[in-house]
Amino acid sequence: MVLALLGVWSSVAVVWFDLVDYDNVIGKLSAYDADGDGDFDVEDAKVLLGKLSAAPGWSDWLEWSNQSFSEVLFFVSAKKKKPKLLNKFEKTIKTEIDAAEKLRKKGKVEEAVRAFETLVLQYPQSPRCRYGKALAEDGLAEKMLSNDMLQKAIATYKEASELPNATPDLIKATLKKRAERQQFLGRMRGALATLEKLVQIFPEDVALKNDLGVAHLLIGDNKSAKRVYEEVLAVAPSDGFAKVHYGFILKSENKIAESIPFLRDGLESGDPGTDDGRFYFHLGDALQRMGDDSAYKWYERGHQRGHFASVWQRSLYNVDGLKAQPWWTPKDTGYMDLVKTLERNWRIIRDEALSVMDKTTSLFVPEEENLREKGEWGQFTLWQQGKKAGESCRSVPKTCGLLERYPEATGCKRGQIKFSVMQPGTHVWPHTGPTNCRLRMHLGLVIPKTGCKIRCTNDTRAWEEGKVLIFDDSFEHEVWQDADSYRLIFIVDVWHPELTQYQRQTLSPI
Repeated sequence: MVLALLGVWSSVAVVWFDLVDYDNVIGKLSAYDADGDGDFDVEDAKVLLGKLSAAPGWSDWLEWSNQSFSEVLFFVSAKKKKPKLLNKFEKTIKTEIDAAEKLRKKGKVEEAVRAFETLVLQYPQSPRCRYGKALAEDGLAEKMLSNDMLQKAIATYKEASELPNATPDLIKATLKKRAERQQFLGRMRGALATLEKLVQIFPEDVALKNDLGVAHLLIGDNKSAKRVYEEVLAVAPSDGFAKVHYGFILKSENKIAESIPFLRDGLESGDPGTDDGRFYFHLGDALQRMGDDSAYKWYERGHQRGHFASVWQRSLYNVDGLKAQPWWTPKDTGYMDLVKTLERNWRIIRDEALSVMDKTTSLFVPEEENLREKGEWGQFTLWQQGKKAGESCRSVPKTCGLLERYPEATGCKRGQIKFSVMQPGTHVWPHTGPTNCRLRMHLGLVIPKTGCKIRCTNDTRAWEEGKVLIFDDSFEHEVWQDADSYRLIFIVDVWHPELTQYQRQTLSPI
């Protein structure tokens, strides 16, 4: 009894004084495994506490130390309560399972796979053995960089979850892992089906419903995701994860004012999964659109949390260490030849754009990123994510021919090459591009004498016909078209000059 008491007191010392290794203490307390599941958890602590309270001579001490025991129970349950993965039979073969598991945890995944395969053959109805096999296959897939092996693990996870006598905790752990790995392989609908099954089995688990909402978002089904988060918030109105995602969906529906309290309250909750740059980005953007300068407070918080390079530069898909400035000169970029070609041939480029605009069926399509407060803004794209739009280039062959020898532009997988026409009365909200990996060139083609301007950070400039403006659109920028006729420019995105050739080849498209 004294030994048990010392063990429990030691675990309190971990919390208060960082004196003892928590895992080591709990390991020693496994001798007091009252429920026979192989470890010391909150249920065992309750039994032990009951025994102590009944022991003669301890009542005064227990009265003084009652809070300490409450702390023990809290930390055992919060930090050490393990899922119950073993059924009654599996507790009798725990030593064999642990030996195979030890191999896996030591990184000996090939040996672990073989060990668990042997156990599965020996105990084919053991869910825990099959789950161990799936985990080992998963680890081997990572080591081999093998999608085939990962697919095998995904199948084994499913087998483990469907065996009779699988504990609820094992079913949950197995299917969660399966969904996670399906998403890793890009099999979003398969992951969605797995999560739907999980929610069906565990309808009261709010965290699983939150994961299900994300799965709907990943396949672009915002409507279903919205329904899921409404269900979550009905039973858990303070759930920060559900709030930020629900706010994100409302904003995507252009319900700007409605989205703000959900995004703000969700971020302020500090709940796991809420500290994400996208939510700071969208909350700030929503506040800006409502004319609320507190947007910059949230941008600053996002910067302090490491999500943004600065309050002004808020792109989310970045390469660290690249030179960052809002406006660039041609010399700064090193792309002097491209700039000269654009400026020398601006009339040819303009005339081809005008010929496309003059057609009865215009090839310009409206801007679709919800960046306009008002007005009309059309675009005609020639290259997108480093891929040539052949049909478009047949309409403007001279322009495309001029660009073919500039891979810094045509090969920019994180950019576009396009014509942009903006009608009078158009205002583009302050916004930032998605990445710091590109710079954006604007060649003026048809520019009214007054009324057209672009702001990048706190520096506002105007276009000139036949001249190139260069800026980094990962910084906040805003556009006004208050002239009495249309404005036409040619946009050419180029790789950031400090990116290596290897980075240009391997960065994912945006």
